[in-house]
Amino acid sequence: MIKEIELVIPPELIYDPGYLENTAAQKLHIAHEDISAVQTIRRSIDARSKNPVYRVRVNVYMNEKLTRLSQQIEFQHVKGNKSAIIIGFGPAGMFAALRLIELGIKPIIFERGKDVQSRRKDLRAIQQHGEVNPNSNYCFGEGGAGTYSDGKLYTRATKRGDVNRILSLFVQHGAQEEILIDAHPHIGSNKLPKVVSNIRETIINCGGEIHFESMVTDFIIENNQIKGVIINNQYEATCDAVILATGHSARDIFYLLHKKGIGIESKPFAMGVRIEHPQSLIDEIQYHSAKRNPNLPASAYNLTCQVDEKGVYSFCMCPGGIIIPASTAPGELVLNGMSVSRRDSLFANSGLVVSIDENDWSEFKRHGVLAGLEYQKSVEKIAFEYGGKTQCAPAQRITDFVEGKISATLPKTSYIPGTVSASLHEILPVVISDGLKKGLVEFGKKMKGYFTEEAQILAAETRTSSPIRIKRNPDSLMHVDIKGFFPCGEGAGYAGGIVSAAIDGENCAEAVVKYLSK
Repeated sequence: MIKEIELVIPPELIYDPGYLENTAAQKLHIAHEDISAVQTIRRSIDARSKNPVYRVRVNVYMNEKLTRLSQQIEFQHVKGNKSAIIIGFGPAGMFAALRLIELGIKPIIFERGKDVQSRRKDLRAIQQHGEVNPNSNYCFGEGGAGTYSDGKLYTRATKRGDVNRILSLFVQHGAQEEILIDAHPHIGSNKLPKVVSNIRETIINCGGEIHFESMVTDFIIENNQIKGVIINNQYEATCDAVILATGHSARDIFYLLHKKGIGIESKPFAMGVRIEHPQSLIDEIQYHSAKRNPNLPASAYNLTCQVDEKGVYSFCMCPGGIIIPASTAPGELVLNGMSVSRRDSLFANSGLVVSIDENDWSEFKRHGVLAGLEYQKSVEKIAFEYGGKTQCAPAQRITDFVEGKISATLPKTSYIPGTVSASLHEILPVVISDGLKKGLVEFGKKMKGYFTEEAQILAAETRTSSPIRIKRNPDSLMHVDIKGFFPCGEGAGYAGGIVSAAIDGENCAEAVVKYLSK
């Protein structure tokens, strides 16, 4: 017999298997000897009371053999089989490739950036010297933006596909098994590169192809049907099906699609700042104690409110993390956040953003469907100017921001390129600065101690999601105008985050197989 129950475990005993078994036996009113195994299937922190506890869902095995939580997927060799091109090797492209192999189709992948190991040199260059390589940075390269910017795996996209399957594939390729049970799973930027390289090896060993530093510069289209792509303006790669999974920062792809008359549309997104607190302060607020129990992780938060009919909310919260420069071209300043697996930085950071739509970028309407993208670019350029035309970030204490004065001094920061004191009201559009100003006051009421001079905001957080959606049929997942062309993932406007992008990649791969079989 297997019985599923919930247990409440104090932090100091969460890693004591004997305590777990004894507590399960007491709750089921059975002898400890009757239990053959206790398997944790879900783990979350309940910090609503003064003393935080873990709420743990477990399967109690009584005279039953223990089964694995993760799925093990067998991948077949596909050399010589039908093939499909995948553009981009972020989570959508990676999981599309794995699913194609599983279904007997050979993936041929073109990634504009470098492999995970080679990317490191370019990441150091932007962190230490402000040098931006437009094809190799925190957004572009093997594994996409998630590889070196955290690896948070929490998603609400449970109706789009099998989340446990995606997490199991990560575990199969080297991720820690805890991601299968934690309510907010996280791999960490120090461990993701190895997982990503293991996925690459699976694809290559099964007969797939991966080409790095291979940027798609044109599409080959005949009679409204995709026939292939042009790589680096030099050579053709032909195929009957193409999955476009280039991510939300590949602006050249949006320009190319627009130039060729391939249907795209603008969509709402959000922009704002990165906010940074001392992690100890967030811990004290969330855990109700000046000292965090060592068995509790660095605490997180999730804040949202409505201001003047606009959503203002925290985004991509990184407990025990650092702020990083995520610019993808010279002359712009874009911020993001990341954490390593231990989440042991002294700082907590999060995106703090305001939702915007076409009513907010009316002054850019001359750009037509690209107006939102140009609006996004304008904020990044202004932030770059105020940062001294480097990757140094303009910053302001949140108390000074609300009061409308420049900060005389700035708190310490995790942001390696450094900060410079500036009025962020002059950098951000009025709708965003007003929304943030009012939102910060509201959040200070929701989290006592959140609104403090110890916290600062840095500009600008602009890449929350794609400002463009590439039109596709909701049933076939194929572009509405181009046969054999499958827009996929965050860049296409159909996902938000690693897991949802991975699910969309799998769904598009299945759609490709169905298309090729006709």
